Order: sequence, then structure tokens, then C-alpha cells
Amino acid sequence: MNFEVWPEAIELGEMFAAEGYELALVGGPVRDLLLGRKSHDLDFTTSARPEEFEPILRRFGHDGFWDMGRKFGTLGAMRRRPDGTEVKVEVTTYRSDRYDPNSRKPEVDYGDSLEGDLSRRDFTVNAMALRVPDLEFVDPYGGANDLNRKVLRTPVDPRQSFADDPLRMMRAVRFVSQLGFSIEPETASAICEMVDRIDIVSAERVRDELTKLLLTDAPRPGLEALVESGLADRVLPELPALQLEIDEKHRHKDVFEHTLTVLDRAMALETGPDGPVPAPDLTLRLAAIMHDIGKPATRRFEPGGKVSFHHHDAVGAKMTRKRLKALRFDHHVVDDVSELVNLHLRFHGYLDEPWTDAAVRRYVKDAGHLYHRLNRLTRADATTQNKRKAKMFEQAMDDMEARVIELKKQEDIDAIRPDLNGDEIMAELGLEPGPIVGQAYRHMLDYRLDHGPSPRDEAVAELHRWYDETHADAE
Repeated sequence: MNFEVWPEAIELGEMFAAEGYELALVGGPVRDLLLGRKSHDLDFTTSARPEEFEPILRRFGHDGFWDMGRKFGTLGAMRRRPDGTEVKVEVTTYRSDRYDPNSRKPEVDYGDSLEGDLSRRDFTVNAMALRVPDLEFVDPYGGANDLNRKVLRTPVDPRQSFADDPLRMMRAVRFVSQLGFSIEPETASAICEMVDRIDIVSAERVRDELTKLLLTDAPRPGLEALVESGLADRVLPELPALQLEIDEKHRHKDVFEHTLTVLDRAMALETGPDGPVPAPDLTLRLAAIMHDIGKPATRRFEPGGKVSFHHHDAVGAKMTRKRLKALRFDHHVVDDVSELVNLHLRFHGYLDEPWTDAAVRRYVKDAGHLYHRLNRLTRADATTQNKRKAKMFEQAMDDMEARVIELKKQEDIDAIRPDLNGDEIMAELGLEPGPIVGQAYRHMLDYRLDHGPSPRDEAVAELHRWYDETHADAE
């Protein structure tokens, strides 16, 4: 095979060979090389021990060196090209891992051959190597053929592979989306049989794989594989729960299929890097797959064959918060996704009767920094096949967004505050800090949202009117 290989890989290979050590490019970089993709993060394996190749790597890495993986036999280095591009390399000694069946953390044993090292890789398409500097292609497990067939298969028996490292099952469904591959039948069967093994993997590791899946260009097939394999039952049970039974009497949308369609539509509404929701946006995509998870718990069969899901937005928001916290997502992600789920039906009242300016202000105020994501989630959620209804919905959203633009020309509705601040409220009413001041502040904020900016004397008059009606008798 002919390869156009990174010059840094050739140079590093020559440096190792000069010291009498073997070096090979392995894993994702080799796979991507065959796929015609380029990466600036290069993984290598070597016959040398870390203490032996550390001096070589320090000489190579003019601009950085790290050894956080030393206990696993891994050291890393970085250099910058003249154009500013960073090339990062990580080198690991040949490995022959042993696993504790109750843990996915290997007990590291150094190996003595490249082929043995490749046998411990997750999938055959990642078990190919390219020796450097002589560019000998090494493929003992048929990875190139599987790459050509777009198939995911383990180098050894899949049950042994997944028993050793259960996270490989999550990587399999992620690669379905990331690479557009299918899982080979025996490998897929092993995943279905061994899904309970994923329970020993930390929530953070599962979260990272789910995040990588969602941020691919085509997450739908990976999510379908996650559900079909049974993995979702263990790591994201709210998703397969959306596969509600649909009978002839109680007709409603397939909520799972609807959810995947909403995800596709939301992704299509992501913007370029300078837009309000740059692609890929994890918060929007998480909100898309979670927005209806409250429906199974709120489904009710109504007279006349109708089905209702009252308050599924509020219920779903609580469920979303609980699940994302369990998966150890950052607090801001948990808060933002939960709030998007809570607000995703908010706009629908606009269809019944166009809002007053006060209602528009409240919508923007409540959405806050999530305004643009909320609008995109709302648009994506309108999956009706009725062309007339779809057009009416789009026109209503366009109209509301245009009104927001006009209101923003008149006032900063993104940062609306009451016409009187807390200190002014206390001074006017002769109060010390306490609950009544908070109540007064909230009332004046509502007044501001309802009436727009008011002259100071009108705001003061409204404050006293409210206080006299609600608290003066308690003095």
C-alpha cells in the first residue's frame, strides 16, 4: 500500500530506530489514513520501555512533554509546525493487559510484539499498524477488509473483549455514528448478551462516549444501536421508554421516532461558528433527545380515542435533571438542558392568540441565554405532516422572532430589570433587607414586563400601591 504519512511520524520512527527500538503508528490515525482523513494527534506503540524512550520523546517534543500516563506505559509530546499547527504524539510500550473481572482498569503488563499489542485493541479497524520509518503495513486481524466493508468486529472473541473492557460496547455504538459502520452480527449479539457489564464502568466514561456520539454528524444510527443493543436500558433508560405501544384506538406519534426526527431537525438549525448556536451544540442535541421523556409517565387515554400527555414538559424537566446528574454532566449543562425541556411547549400558546408585548418580553426573559436554542428546539419539535399547520407554525415563529427584534431596538429585553432596584425599594418603603423586599422586587419586575419602561414617579406610585394593598395592614 502507498501512504502519504505525516513527516513527524517518519522523523520519530528514525529517532527510535537509531536507538534500536521498534515504533509503529497504531489505531485511529492508521484507520483515518486509509479513510483519507488527516489527524494531528498521533498514537504510537513501541518495543521500548518508557524510561528508555523518554529522552527521545523529549528531544522530539520541542513545545511540550507530558507523562500523566506513565503508569500505563504512555508518554506524550507536542511540537508546532511553522504554520502554527500543533502535532501531538503519544507513545505507549507494547502491552499485554490483564483485567480484573470487577473492574475495567487493566493491570498493565508489557508485551514483546506489535501483533500481541494489536490483539488487545477494541476493533479490527483500530488494530492496524504502520511501522515507521519503513512504512510496513501490519494488519493481522483483517481490519482493512472490515474497513472496506464498513463493519465493526473485535480482534478476539467479542465476549472476551467486552468482558475485559465493557466500555468497548459504548464505543461500538459511537462508531456506528462516527464512521457510518454497522456492527458485525456476532459482535452485536455479544453486546446484547453482556449489557449488564456496562454497570462497572464509571458514569463519567459513559457520559464521554454518549457525548462523542451526540456530537457526530449523524447521531441517529448510533442512538438506534444504543437502544437496539439494550445498552440504553442501562445508561439512558428514558430513551427506549419512548417506544410507546401504538394501537388503532389510541393513535399518537411514535415518540421514539419523533424524538430522533426532532434531533435531526434541531441539528439542521444549528449555525455556523459566528451564529447564535454553533454546530455541533451538545446542549441543543441533549434537549432534543430528552424533550419528551416525560410522556410515558404522563400518558392518559382520553374519551374519543385521544391520548394526552399533560405536564410532560415539567415532568420531563425533572427526569432530565436526574438523569444528566447521574451521568455526571457539568452543572451548567444539566441546568440548561433541563430548562429547555421545561420550556419547550411555551411557544405553543402563541398559536392560539398572538402575544402581547408583555408576553413576548416574558418569553425572552424566561428563556434568557437559551432563547436561540429554545426557538430552534421549538421549530424542530413541530413535526406535523399537515402542510397547512406546518406553514402556520413557521409563520407564527417568524412573527414572534421579528417582534423580539423590534422590541430589542426599543429596549434591552435580554437584561430587563425593574424600574426600581432593591436599594430604592427599601428606601421608598422604609424597609430593612428581608422577604418583603424580594416580593416587592418581583412585583416591580412583573410590572416592568407588563408595561415596559416607566418614568420613576409612576414606578414609585405603583410600588406604594402594591405595598398598601398587600402589606400595609401587617405593619
